[in-house]
Amino acid sequence: MEISFIGLIFGAIGWFLLMYVIRGFFTINQNERVVKTSFGRAQRLATTTLDNPMAEYLRPDERERYKYPQLQVIQPGGPYFKWPWEKIYKVSIATETVNLAFDAEDMNANRGGTELDAVTKDQLNIGLVGQLRFRVSDQNLYAYIFGVKRPLVHVLGYFVSILRQKIASFEAPEHQAAATAQVANASDLSAAAGVSINDLRKNLRLLNEDMDKGCMSSTARYGIVLDASLITGIDPPSDVESALAAINTAHNSVGAEVSLAQAAADQKLVQSRRAVEINTLNSQAEVEPLVQLAQQLADLKKNGGSGVLNAYVRNVKLSLFSKAKNAFVEVKP
Repeated sequence: MEISFIGLIFGAIGWFLLMYVIRGFFTINQNERVVKTSFGRAQRLATTTLDNPMAEYLRPDERERYKYPQLQVIQPGGPYFKWPWEKIYKVSIATETVNLAFDAEDMNANRGGTELDAVTKDQLNIGLVGQLRFRVSDQNLYAYIFGVKRPLVHVLGYFVSILRQKIASFEAPEHQAAATAQVANASDLSAAAGVSINDLRKNLRLLNEDMDKGCMSSTARYGIVLDASLITGIDPPSDVESALAAINTAHNSVGAEVSLAQAAADQKLVQSRRAVEINTLNSQAEVEPLVQLAQQLADLKKNGGSGVLNAYVRNVKLSLFSKAKNAFVEVKP
């Protein structure tokens, strides 16, 4: 009986060592970060998110709301050890890609996660296609692990809300708006709708850059860094597809005509400048001998007096008389 009791004790000790000591060792991969809690409380540092540069993207009214403590993060390596009353939270910081129409709560939403609906400033429903790249920030793991229950759901909702707001208020740059006004009639609702969608299509890069800037506070809010938004396609409503095609054709035609007119004008301008240059050179060629002759006559008068100049004039007259067949001489009465 005593042997069985002692064996039970050793068995319990062995089970405890197996479950809580041997299994207490762990390692961390290169793309992972670990936060350890003791009795449910994470190991904290003396600073908060407000002491981190990520806080500069928060609005003044959000700073106290998202004031999270900075945690002691265990870096890759190991083996590390945890006691039975401690718990570890492993987080992958590798960059991930998700369809911007993905809905983690309803897989059938947004046409099965393939296309996101949005409304333009002209009250037209359009479909958006693209991807979103994100990664977990090891500078704000408290927000990611303990701040919200489902961080990815919050971030996607946050991103979609900003995207829809920008789509609803998007306006083309001034130089594009002026060019578009020459093509579309402002009183034609269908044309205006088509132009609005054209503006979005032409400025996908600008829209993506605005989204990147508008989502910089996601790190301080949810502990997730949005690396890039890649909106790759915008599908218009079917009832304005034909009007959109007509506007594109008209715009291309006007652009071609303007380019041809500009090229013709540039050619005429170059020709005019060349003609002015040629005439200027011809005038200079005709004037230069006269200038040289005047200089020579001035030098003769200066060095030899008026007598030399009169002799020069007489010699020139004789030369002319020798070449002339007839001469008319004035006879004084």
